[in-house]
Amino acid sequence: MTHQAVLPGNSRDKRNYILSITIIGIFFFIFGFVTWLNSVLIPFLKITCEKNNFESYFVAFAFYISYFVMAIPSSVVLHKTGFKNGMSLGLILMAIGALIFIPAAYSRMFGLFLTGLFVQGTGLAVLQTASNPYVTILGPLESAARRISIMGICNKIAGVISPLILGAIVLKGMDRFDKTMLGAMDELQKATALNELAGRIILPYIIMAIVLVILAFLLRYSKLPDIDTDKEDEVTSTANNSKTSIFQFPQLVLGVLAIFVYVGVEVIAVDTIINYGKSQGFTFELSKYFASYTLAAMVLGYIIGIVAIPKYLKQETALMISALLGILFSILAIITAGMPYQTSISVDFSGYPMVFPFDLSVFFIALLGLANAIMWPAIWPLAIDGLGRFTKIGSSLLIMGIAGGALLPLLYGRLVDLFSPHQAYWILVPCYIIIFYYAFSGHKIRTWK
Repeated sequence: MTHQAVLPGNSRDKRNYILSITIIGIFFFIFGFVTWLNSVLIPFLKITCEKNNFESYFVAFAFYISYFVMAIPSSVVLHKTGFKNGMSLGLILMAIGALIFIPAAYSRMFGLFLTGLFVQGTGLAVLQTASNPYVTILGPLESAARRISIMGICNKIAGVISPLILGAIVLKGMDRFDKTMLGAMDELQKATALNELAGRIILPYIIMAIVLVILAFLLRYSKLPDIDTDKEDEVTSTANNSKTSIFQFPQLVLGVLAIFVYVGVEVIAVDTIINYGKSQGFTFELSKYFASYTLAAMVLGYIIGIVAIPKYLKQETALMISALLGILFSILAIITAGMPYQTSISVDFSGYPMVFPFDLSVFFIALLGLANAIMWPAIWPLAIDGLGRFTKIGSSLLIMGIAGGALLPLLYGRLVDLFSPHQAYWILVPCYIIIFYYAFSGHKIRTWK
């Protein structure tokens, strides 16, 4: 059996098409909501579990390394269960990961928190592996790029919201838990204070687990069509018969490296900015907005990509411009750190005044979201171009490249401990240079010479 696209020909097909796209859009919203909670969890667990900067970024490591470990096993699971059942399984795994946070909070065991994050990441790896083909298959091929961009917007809008919600719950008043104040307490007082802080995480993650289980149940009995991607067409299956290994495709190997550093800089731009804001003199209650700034900039970048590509810009040209912007914003963030331009912007929403913090250096880090937005949709097609029968294993390797989000933030954390939070951002510059090289010439290489 081969997969069939849900093409909106008559009114019934159109209803099925809209329903299917809506369901997948919800999943991409979930991906974003859970993924970008790490920006709040890193400073929260750093204090709660009494860790240094390097250790605190194991939060990102535990979450993103699951993609590296589980990319190929996820494909095997989906082959056995089918895509729809596999997606339900992914939601259940995410719910289990959320529930692990309960004993982790009661015991304040950092390793248990990391276990919960790894299990959540595993569930997301299954969901990502299943849902991405749906986006392409559930409609006309010529509009697939638009659907991918819309899903990206769903993902990043959720990322704008989730740090604000969790941050409002767990970061409120957390400035009183700094090293000076905790150092003035005796061991019993400190343990009591940190236990109270850790307990804040329990209710949000119980609610998350319940919602995920309900969604898994609804998905299992939904009318979302199942698909079979195992049977490739004749052209794809016979292409590249002279090739014997996936590593004979330079555009793919260099593409995996580009994905690795891209995910690394994307995670650094979002997950480090709250701690960085704190180092610049903001309270945690104000710093919680900064991750949302970065993700809002990514939403803007997606919208620009939908409008400009390919009508005005080729994918590789857009990727080159993005990489150059990444280099520029990184350097500007570093050289403006500590400059006196720091303020708050007050906005009145129908009688509800809100204060949005602003700092020039933080602003340039947030703008990295704009530079990063279209990198994934630009790198992916350039990397798998011409793979033929090696496309599936190539896609799995690209998913494994998400491990950049596990390793590069760790290196950033180590640099913070050795130097300073703003000097550590120099790590971004060589990463963007690699992406620029791939956009300029790396993706064109077809043989190793």
